[in-house]
Amino acid sequence: MDTDGGRRVFHRLGQSASSDSSNNKQQKVCYHWRQGKCTRFPCPFLHSELPVANNGESSKRAHQGFGADSSRGGGLRRSGNSYFNNTWGRVQEHGGGSNRVIKKMEKLCNHWLQGNCKFGDNCKYLHQWSTGDCFSLLTPLEGHQQVVTGIALPMGLDKLYTGSQDETVRVWDCQSGQLVGVVNVGGAVGCMLSEGPWLFVGLTNLVKAWNIQTSIDLSLNGPVGQVYSLVVGNEMLFAGTQDGTILAWKFNAATNCFEPAASLKGHTLAVVTLLVGASRLYSGSMDHSIKVWSLETLQCLQTLTGHTDVVMSVLCWDQFLLSASLDKTVKVWAATENGSLEATYTHTEEHGLLTLCGMHDSEAKPVLFCSCNDNTIRVYDLPSFSERAKIFSKKEVRCIQIGPGGLFFTGDGSGQVRVWKWSAEPTITS
Repeated sequence: MDTDGGRRVFHRLGQSASSDSSNNKQQKVCYHWRQGKCTRFPCPFLHSELPVANNGESSKRAHQGFGADSSRGGGLRRSGNSYFNNTWGRVQEHGGGSNRVIKKMEKLCNHWLQGNCKFGDNCKYLHQWSTGDCFSLLTPLEGHQQVVTGIALPMGLDKLYTGSQDETVRVWDCQSGQLVGVVNVGGAVGCMLSEGPWLFVGLTNLVKAWNIQTSIDLSLNGPVGQVYSLVVGNEMLFAGTQDGTILAWKFNAATNCFEPAASLKGHTLAVVTLLVGASRLYSGSMDHSIKVWSLETLQCLQTLTGHTDVVMSVLCWDQFLLSASLDKTVKVWAATENGSLEATYTHTEEHGLLTLCGMHDSEAKPVLFCSCNDNTIRVYDLPSFSERAKIFSKKEVRCIQIGPGGLFFTGDGSGQVRVWKWSAEPTITS
């Protein structure tokens, strides 16, 4: 247990492989070294991690994206793996780690964008929409006239749904990439969510619920202002609204409709992101805070106040909560000994962050996508935050959606949707 200014953050460091009494260094890792700023020489504490006992457990994911297993209960738990606890922001040096040397990132050629670069392959600027050779752009989907705010891929269907502030939801055929339908929803789309047979669309003062199997079209009233975020947890649909309220509905099979279940109040400004992890609901707001709610009692358990601007996105990975903000930071939150969350690492970007998306690459390694408001997506290995690649876009990317078979989708401020596919990395053999 490390103590810093009265704050206690729990780390399970494991046993030392050997206890050499002649070693004058204390068997404790230097706190300042972990932060990358130890100035003591010699330092009485260790400048290396203690060995980690292998308990033989595996952590296979049931799906491609990050998330918390709802069967775990109790929200985020203290991690039993000290390796992940102590390596945020540091390049991995263990066998099987991802030590990539990323070349200095270039910028897009403006003449190439306009279709008239005369230098061709000899141009010193990029003539492609991504770097890093991790994935390839399969096709753009053109049609939306304003920012794309929602992408949904219902399970078992060969259709992709995209929503935009141009007041339309467009339907695309996944095999041909062709547009097969346009639905005018009568208002700007703030978000979209696919859950089972239902497709939910967040609008102004309204949530539309479409049953794709039965063609039932329902309108869920109650929101005040734009609905910015939707999530499902504990058999309830939650909506984050412009007035700072989180509304909840439950589906009544007898009446075949959604009935109001609760109204969660606490945020003072709009709720722009929602996440369900284990038995918790996490909400990020324009009031710069993150609130942790119990899914069972719907009571607020904790308010996280580490950000200094709008909290745009929250994400669960392993035993950690990640949050992205317009304050140009991604914060990593870990559970303390008493079960509350505390910021354990902060990653800083040059620009404000808009959304996070976690997925696994073609080798099942965890990767974090960070969309920034400079029209790029930074792609990082976790937990080192070493840069893997960068994606460029015409305008800022507001939504990223994972698809099957190594596919993922991005939607930007110009109205363009892009289909990407992870590249299979070569296998190195001796």
